[in-house]
Amino acid sequence: MSAIVDTFIAPPCHASIGILHEDEHLLIIDKPSGLLSLSGKNPQNLDSVHYRLVQDFPGCTLVHRLDFGTSGLMVVARNKAINAQLCHQFSQRAVAKAYSALLCGHLSEDEGLIDAPIAKDPALFPLMKICPQSGKSARSRYRVQERFTRQQEQDEPLALTRVRLVPETGRTHQLRIHCQQLGHPILGCDLYGGLVLPGTAHTPRLMLHASELDFIHPVSGEPMAARCASPF
Repeated sequence: MSAIVDTFIAPPCHASIGILHEDEHLLIIDKPSGLLSLSGKNPQNLDSVHYRLVQDFPGCTLVHRLDFGTSGLMVVARNKAINAQLCHQFSQRAVAKAYSALLCGHLSEDEGLIDAPIAKDPALFPLMKICPQSGKSARSRYRVQERFTRQQEQDEPLALTRVRLVPETGRTHQLRIHCQQLGHPILGCDLYGGLVLPGTAHTPRLMLHASELDFIHPVSGEPMAARCASPF
């Protein structure tokens, strides 16, 4: 089997990380779109959320990641003990997450559940695939917030649906591939059909934003309900 080679080079990200909450144990941040969560093996992919934060918060570690193109909420541990406690909450599915997204087209249903197992697709790295035989269980819920049509100068009008997405599991690319499976890919998604329809090719970013994050503070025991409005 041939080795998988990752040739992706991230373009420079000039946007800054927003610090929404800071205490001696953890940070809650707003990640900009176009920034890696972790530095890549290629030295040209050094810039990342972790690389930037560790300059000001030595010893900090990521508890979870967001895709390169996804913006929004992340919780960052400031030491290994806090990281372990937060990772336990994630593994026990005690952390609630919700995302805002723009989907291509107008969804017919106001809400629904996408239940489709996801597996790696080695032949098409870094893509994932829907695979009932070898895939891991994956469930996502969606609720329509708005249906509208965006007028564009040179292209034909673009039908879009704003949705709130809630992943019940945490598979790689889950929301992106599930929306494609629904027949309405996330606008701007280069891997799963979000740049294919007429009028979508010049979309400046992936229209997916982590807008809600709920967990228990591992030291104080207080409920943490982070919110970050969508920038699109």
